[in-house]
Amino acid sequence: MPHSYGKKARTRDMFAKPFRRQGEPSLSKYLITYKVGDIVDIKADGSIHKGMPFKHYHGRTGVVYNVTKTSVGVELQKPVKHRLITKRINLRIEHVSPSNSRKEFLNRVKENELKKKAARAEGKKALTKRQPKQPKAGYVIEINEENEPVTMRPIPFEYRL
Repeated sequence: MPHSYGKKARTRDMFAKPFRRQGEPSLSKYLITYKVGDIVDIKADGSIHKGMPFKHYHGRTGVVYNVTKTSVGVELQKPVKHRLITKRINLRIEHVSPSNSRKEFLNRVKENELKKKAARAEGKKALTKRQPKQPKAGYVIEINEENEPVTMRPIPFEYRL
């Protein structure tokens, strides 16, 4: 069969809703307040056809630059060959959700400030950089009767007819 090149070509799974989650979005989706500068994730909702993003933008993260009654304008970077082009797209709020991409960073900033404050009180310098996971500490095993090593050897192969 010839394959198509339409706007929604090859989006069968992308725009499909999860099992038992079909139908209209919940009211909590409409009650989220977006402000200019918020970071949002674009995830197209297949049940709402109006204001749906093009399939390339599904799963991308951008910054809100404009807010209207039913929609938000999102600015994001699109890689094209060797450069990044800034794109501005307008989406209905059903197709965006607040991003958690900065949540871990902001939590780490708060923890670091607490560490610095405690270190200043003690007169020391706080280590706020993330450290890679270190190898496990070495240890020595003592051999006794309970955990005596067992010597294992292969069983010789017997060829029978």
